[in-house]
Amino acid sequence: MRLKGRVIVEGSVEGEVLFTDYPITFYGGVDMKTGRIIQTDHPLRGEIISGKILVFPYGVGSTVGSYVIYGLKKYGKAPKAMILREIDTVVATGAVLAGIPTVDKIDIEKLRNAKRVKIKDGVVEVLE
Repeated sequence: MRLKGRVIVEGSVEGEVLFTDYPITFYGGVDMKTGRIIQTDHPLRGEIISGKILVFPYGVGSTVGSYVIYGLKKYGKAPKAMILREIDTVVATGAVLAGIPTVDKIDIEKLRNAKRVKIKDGVVEVLE
């Protein structure tokens, strides 16, 4: 399956999917030094986003979240890429600052059971 989205940050990557249909709060919800989701009410609480292709609907929360995304990159704990249904300014700014390949306008429900995907030129291809 191939899904065409909108490129926010260019990049060609392949990797393991970490999926959630729950929004992510980066400021206070993700530990930038470990890459662990720490938001207490999040279904992925305790999961590590580092090196994964993070699939989520949109981000919520403070503009400081952009700097958390940048901090994740600085500490080597950033996701390999991000795929969203609808990007928000906080996640977009963080993705640009950190240079994390990011695509939005994707029907993320179609990726619920995906294990690995490849992203190139705004196209998300399910590999398994």
